[in-house]
Amino acid sequence: DDAVHALKDGALDFIQKPFEVPHLLMLVERALKEQELKRAHTLWRDEMEGSYGLPAMVGEDASLKAVEQTIQRVAPTEATVLLEGESGTGKELFAHAIHILSPRRDRPFVTVNCAALPETLIENELFGHEKGAFTGAGARKAGKVEFANHGTLFLDEIGELPLPTQAKLLRLIEEKAFERLGGTQTISVDARIVAATNVRLREAVERGSFRSDLFFRLAAFPVNIPPLRERGEDVWRLADYFLRKLARQFHKPNLEFSPEARGRMLSYPWPGNVRELSNAIERAVILAENSALGPADLALGFAGSPLPAGVRESLDISGTLAEATARAVKNLESAKIPQALKEAKGDLGLAAQKLGISVKNLNEKLSELGIVSSRIAHGES
Repeated sequence: DDAVHALKDGALDFIQKPFEVPHLLMLVERALKEQELKRAHTLWRDEMEGSYGLPAMVGEDASLKAVEQTIQRVAPTEATVLLEGESGTGKELFAHAIHILSPRRDRPFVTVNCAALPETLIENELFGHEKGAFTGAGARKAGKVEFANHGTLFLDEIGELPLPTQAKLLRLIEEKAFERLGGTQTISVDARIVAATNVRLREAVERGSFRSDLFFRLAAFPVNIPPLRERGEDVWRLADYFLRKLARQFHKPNLEFSPEARGRMLSYPWPGNVRELSNAIERAVILAENSALGPADLALGFAGSPLPAGVRESLDISGTLAEATARAVKNLESAKIPQALKEAKGDLGLAAQKLGISVKNLNEKLSELGIVSSRIAHGES
């Protein structure tokens, strides 16, 4: 009874006598990891709630206002949330916001990037393993799910999760229980699930690569985050936020954008979204020699060089705004992707990192554009 009450009051776990040393070591490791997560989260929360907090990051565009209102309504609940949006739109930021605005705000916020790990490792990363579960498993190890107990588990790029792991995740959501790899003991855990994806999960369900029951569990509360190119003048507000933050970080407090730079930011289609904006401004701040940052300092398109012809042509205003934007994005991708592949010498992982997208997304775009990465790497057209 004392142990049950202690767990309800926030104790991490309890030890029964006689105890095993490996089990004690695992609990110590878990406690240290949780403290590390709490410290990191406290620093992030201070940033979010400071003078450049959530309102500054969300912006004033109507579409983002709707996202903000939705998050403020769902955050205090225990509902599972699915964040949908292109790569670089700030889905992890909004997941953090949900956590901060929830009763779990003082508990761990644990992130797992489902696209960053191979299929053979993702289940172990999430659920941990028992000693002897596989070759090299010399001791019991807790997974990210356990670290997120009483807190929030953020599953980024959930569309990349293998089907067998999807089944275990569904059980975790429905029963709040799981077993470690190689284990038979059922472990209860209280972790809120926030997931994010840059793919259309409904289409993945139709293809058979994503479980329909898991999809409907996640999609009970979907939040669609629009791309930066649809946010209008929010690009300026976000740019000012990043400039203030980075100017402080690099001790260059007097920097500002020129009117020409602001015009360039508004006309640019931002295929990498908020991540690309942040990276462009960080580069400009680091290399800045004058107090006024101009278009060349932002180095949008090709490292400060004039826009490629295909991109210039796409900036005509014929047709609807959506059609013009789509042309601009496609032509910009057809110019930037080969350049990134050349710089990465054909390394898809490095090229994807330069572009601010996942490897899977890069492969899809290569297929759409009819580009063969090996030919680009060797300088062929």
